[in-house]
This record gives sequence, structure tokens and C-alpha cells, in this order.
Amino acid sequence: MKVAIHTLGCKLNQAESELLARKFAEAGYSIVSGNGADIYVLNTCTVTHIADRKSRHLVRLCRKRNPQALIVATGCYAERAPQELMRVGAGLVVGNEDKMHLLDFLEVEPETAGHCSVGQLVKDGASRVRSFIKIQDGCNNSCAYCVVPHVRGWEHCLSVADVVNEVKSRVSAGYKEIVFTGTKIGDYRHNSVNLKELVEQILAAMGVEQLHLSSLQPQDISPELLSLWQDPRLCRHFHLALQSGSDNVLRRMRRHYSAGDYKRAVSLIRKTVPDVAITTDIMVGFPGESVEEFEESYRFCEEIDFADIHVFSYSSRPGTLATRMPEQVSDKLKNERSQRMLQLAKESASKFYQRFLGRDLMVLWEKEVAPGSGIYSGLSGNYIRVFTQSREPLTNQFRGVIPARLNNKGLWGEVTGED
Repeated sequence: MKVAIHTLGCKLNQAESELLARKFAEAGYSIVSGNGADIYVLNTCTVTHIADRKSRHLVRLCRKRNPQALIVATGCYAERAPQELMRVGAGLVVGNEDKMHLLDFLEVEPETAGHCSVGQLVKDGASRVRSFIKIQDGCNNSCAYCVVPHVRGWEHCLSVADVVNEVKSRVSAGYKEIVFTGTKIGDYRHNSVNLKELVEQILAAMGVEQLHLSSLQPQDISPELLSLWQDPRLCRHFHLALQSGSDNVLRRMRRHYSAGDYKRAVSLIRKTVPDVAITTDIMVGFPGESVEEFEESYRFCEEIDFADIHVFSYSSRPGTLATRMPEQVSDKLKNERSQRMLQLAKESASKFYQRFLGRDLMVLWEKEVAPGSGIYSGLSGNYIRVFTQSREPLTNQFRGVIPARLNNKGLWGEVTGED
């Protein structure tokens, strides 16, 4: 049986899809990239109405690719509105709670022919380079706009032993970088072990070549946590959620920090971690966002000087407080504000990239961008996208590069040490 797994949304979904792929492979299924699958597993997202639309489109697309295939929808949209996915063609819908037991729901015996080992899994064409491990799930905050507590539940963490076993497994399989992910990994705590202590244990004993913490909150940042970055194996990249640079909007959102708190966290990071990249999420058009509040948020983002900004428009989610708030912002205004923020994001990224022209960067090379092209793509330790042309295979190697120019997605340079 051939299985294709498609993922929408966050790194947490990516981690879960990777684990599902491993489970299918170990059970004897052949993992394929798309066409010709007998089973399509769609790990959906529901954080915005656009994510919902993409999920429905993916169900229809897979149905078109193989009308006889079983379409399995799982993830957050499947948790929130299973009937909507059934209506567009999903044959089986499995919520987040049962996602990891998906094989138990499939009443088919996998054929042993074409068995695919874990080390051969198709993962965005970049096998054994970067592996996502979920260490935490759920959220207790209930921000006014967010549907995550409804579809992910309250906070819970993997045990230290489970995390250690997952890391050992991925390192043994040849992965060079481990990414810890979750809904709020800064809240990790199992028994008496917190995130800092977990990372210390992993770095001390697991043979990890590179470790990345996927996303943190401003209130997670402390001198004690940042002391971990004395170890060069920790990626010098912080994705620090902002949502708005206006204190009034942050209060209505029910975020647990102010713009001043955020600025202090950024200052502490930059004092401690050289050449760090700080990226963020910005929402435009939250209910009641005035012209003045948007401009305040825009100016704040200018001042912080982010390495990149993920911009998205507020989207009403069923069951959230913001849906019932007055002064809903029009789609026209949302679009205008989104375009301004996107332009700022582009300018900020370009400014950040330029700082590294002519400097030696160590890059984990992922894959050849097109078979036979000799052009490879990878990420530096501070998560700058870098491209190069090489006669030697670079996939899954750490190699230095000296960037010479910007391109539309990052930097282009020459690998050091090549003739």
C-alpha cells in the first residue's frame, strides 16, 4: 500500500506528520510523495479561514488524483469541523486526540512489497536533514482570537524519557538537526524538568549536531534560558510571537505581555546571542484595530528590525471571544494593512541578509533545488536561506559558504574549500 502524507500549518503539524510517516513505514507501507497513492493522509490546519479553504482544496485535489484512494483528514480542521471535510470527499476523519493511532483505524493489511525503511522516508525531498520532535502540545491561555485551545486542548508535555528516545532515534537515523516544537514549548515542564533543563540534557548526552527551538513567547526569555546559547549547536534564531505592537490591541487579544516587555526580551536576546535572527508573527485587522493602533504596530516593527515577519489578517474563528467583538475591520482595510506590513517584512529581511554578505556562514545543506541542477539550498545557523552551485553533492552536510549577493529568497554564495 502506498501512502502520501501532506501537511498544512505549523511546525507542530510537521512533527506529527513526520512521526506518522515513520509509523506507516515501520508497518510496511510505502511512503510516496503524491501521485499514485492508495491512501492520502492530510494533516490539516484551521488557524484561519484561508487554512480551512486550503485543507478543503487539498481533499478535492487528492480525490482528483486517485478517485479510488482513501482520503484521511486529520489535524485541527478535522478536530473542529469533521463534517465539512466529509462533505468535500474525505473518507475518514480523525481528530488530534486519535491522530497517532491512525493505523488502528485503517482496516487494511499493508503489502510487504515495496517496503520503505524509516531512513528512506520522503520528507520534502530532504531525507535525514532536519527532524521535528513534538515536546509539548495544547495551550492554557485562550487568547481572544485563537482556536488552538479548542482543537489542541490544554497543555500537556512529553516525558523527558520520551523526548530522549525520540532524539536518539532521529540522530541514529542520520538527522543533522533536531527541532523541538509544540504549541508553547516555553511552558515545557515534566515533573521537575523545565525547557532549559531538558535542552541541557539533550545537548550533554545525545550527540545532536544542531538543535533548534521552534517558537517562544516574550515571557519565556530570561538570562538563565539564554545561557544555553553558549553552546554553538543551538541555532541562533528566535521566532518570538508579537501579534501587535499596540498595547491596546494586545490587551484586547488577551496576550500576556506588553510591547515594552517584548522590546526588553529582544534587547536581552541581542545582547546575549551574536548575529541572532529574530522573526515574528504580526496580525492585522484585529477587531477594533484603529488607524492609530495599526500605525503604532507598524512603527514598533520598524524599530525592532526583524529578520522576517509572518503577516496574516485576523480571521474569525468559531467559539473565540474575538468573533463577538464589535468594530470588525473590513476585508479591504485588512488587505491594505497586510500589504504595508508585507512590504516592511521584505525590507526588513533584505536589510538583515545584507549584514552577512562577504562573511563565512556555516550552512546545513538540504537538497538540490532541481534534480541535476547542481544548485543546493540550505539554512545557516541563524536560519538564513542560502543557495549555491556545487559539483559535489551537499545534501545533509554542514559546509561553509561566503554569500556574495542577495536573491529573491535569501543569499547566494560560494561554498568554501571547493576548487
